[in-house]
Amino acid sequence: MKQFYLITNEGKDPEGIYTGRIAEYITKHGGSAVCVNGERPADRQLSGVNAECILVLGGDGTLLRAARNMMDTDLPLLGINLGTLGYLAEVEIANFETALDQLLQDDFAREERMMLVGSVERQGAPEENFALNDIVISRCGSLQILTFHIYVNGQFLNSYSADGIIVATPTGSTGYNMSAGGPIVEPCARLLLMTPICPHTLNTRSIILAPEDEIRIEIPQGRDGKLQTVEANFDGSHKLILQTGDHIVIRKAAKTTGILKLNKESFLAVLHKKMSE
Repeated sequence: MKQFYLITNEGKDPEGIYTGRIAEYITKHGGSAVCVNGERPADRQLSGVNAECILVLGGDGTLLRAARNMMDTDLPLLGINLGTLGYLAEVEIANFETALDQLLQDDFAREERMMLVGSVERQGAPEENFALNDIVISRCGSLQILTFHIYVNGQFLNSYSADGIIVATPTGSTGYNMSAGGPIVEPCARLLLMTPICPHTLNTRSIILAPEDEIRIEIPQGRDGKLQTVEANFDGSHKLILQTGDHIVIRKAAKTTGILKLNKESFLAVLHKKMSE
């Protein structure tokens, strides 16, 4: 592997110091590095430019945005952590030279991570958006309790009174899902996780569903017939507003995100290390 794209969170590397060091190291060792803007879709920037991998400098949020914006390129991602606690960004900036040596010598494995697609249906045409970690339906504005009607494969499952609902992939199980009390799942698994946020009942737990299942979340009237307004958030970087009468259908996306793995440690060993920090 010799040709790379670099996407940098400019808030974490405002002077471009780390980006410059990485690009210089790649060039000195016979490779090429092109810096692109991770805030824009790849097809607007990459015409006529070849690459084999995308290096993402930042934290988990930067990598999630890159996964959404670059999904049509089918290029694998490798996260270089400039933040704090990160489950997705595998390489710490202090170790970037060792990581680049492995990439340049083709010493890596590629994992295909499941993604979600959410189709928001309201007045007008449906709007589809993708997520690598999760799709979160939560309140916006006041602190009132929300009500959701949940259907799985067209069959009514339950009505929830909660602050929100998280639908996560295995990759996203260590994100908001974990903070809300949901299970941690091996990231290469294929399944759907549905976790209520602060449910107002004593017996509501996360539900694990098959990857072929389809989840429909309807926004009914609130208490006393009041209008409910909620926010559908895709990987924390893109949001849509839904109101009473709207719904969102969430299912496994046909596309996957390629993640490069350099670390030979098992998922459990990495999890233990992260949980000890």
